[in-house]
Amino acid sequence: MPETVSLQPTAIPIVDFACFGDGTSPEAIEIGKQLVKACREVGFAYFRNTGIPQAEVDCMFEWSRRLFSLPIETKLLAPHPKEGWKHRGYSGVGREQVSQMVFDPTQLAAIRKQTPDFKESFDIGRNNCPRISNVWLPEQVLPGFRDAASTFFDTCRRFEIEKLLPALSLGLELPDGGEFLGKYHQEAENQLRLLHYPAVPAEVFARGEKGRIGAHTDYALGTILFQDDVGGLEVESPRGSGNFVAASPIPGTVVFNIGDFLMRWSNDTLKSTLHRVCAPPNDGKLGMIKERFSIPYFMSADRDLLIDCLPGCWDEHSPKEYEPVTAGAYIDMRLDATY
Repeated sequence: MPETVSLQPTAIPIVDFACFGDGTSPEAIEIGKQLVKACREVGFAYFRNTGIPQAEVDCMFEWSRRLFSLPIETKLLAPHPKEGWKHRGYSGVGREQVSQMVFDPTQLAAIRKQTPDFKESFDIGRNNCPRISNVWLPEQVLPGFRDAASTFFDTCRRFEIEKLLPALSLGLELPDGGEFLGKYHQEAENQLRLLHYPAVPAEVFARGEKGRIGAHTDYALGTILFQDDVGGLEVESPRGSGNFVAASPIPGTVVFNIGDFLMRWSNDTLKSTLHRVCAPPNDGKLGMIKERFSIPYFMSADRDLLIDCLPGCWDEHSPKEYEPVTAGAYIDMRLDATY
């Protein structure tokens, strides 16, 4: 297994949005440049001063703990549909197995026989989506959960539209200032995922019977990740080296990473980087690996828009590497390989 090196957290750059404002100031342009530099060189960054209230983040983690503490038969009242692309509702431990750019059915079957991802999840999208409906628990089972999760989805969406996409547009010097990428993200085809990695005896991981999440890249535009203080996220650095560094939790920050679709859209200018979740050290005398909670928010472009190479990311010396594709076709292909 590739070695994990525990470096200072600043091995992954920190981008501070405190002075971003409405995205029109010189300070906002500089923040955009810092973000794109991180995306070119590392593919990951910590974000500080996003405007997402910490109290709201803490509240969502508490809802996640309450959800996953329910009996399994109760959680299965909101089952994930059998189709991989319908990413909504509850998936139990072992239901999902990440795969890295593998689509052949025979190869996928072999991967799924390997060490399963030892996690459970609950997926949420925007309300009133005509293509995929949310799959909720009955309200009386966990009163208030539906409203809290929907509100948190909307909070993440505001940061995406008001700061993140404008910063990327500014840093890439795209046409229309900070508005370019936002025009391709009007439908909020995004996914909020509550993740729980249960506690387990350390010897189970040592024997290779279970794993948390193997090395993979994310599929879409990018991901904002909220993580608890347990740790376990590791990022390949330098990219392509097979060496992983710990992306340790830093209070008051969230983690951001580029997805494969944005790497493709930028003609490989921005880098989608391998990352994984490993078990932290066991819990002393008890010999147990602590449970872990995290909340990723996955962002996607509008499904039906044909996406070609971003302006400024190709020329006669660096021709386009990819054919145009719709975001929907690309993401569905990747999701179907996961389930």
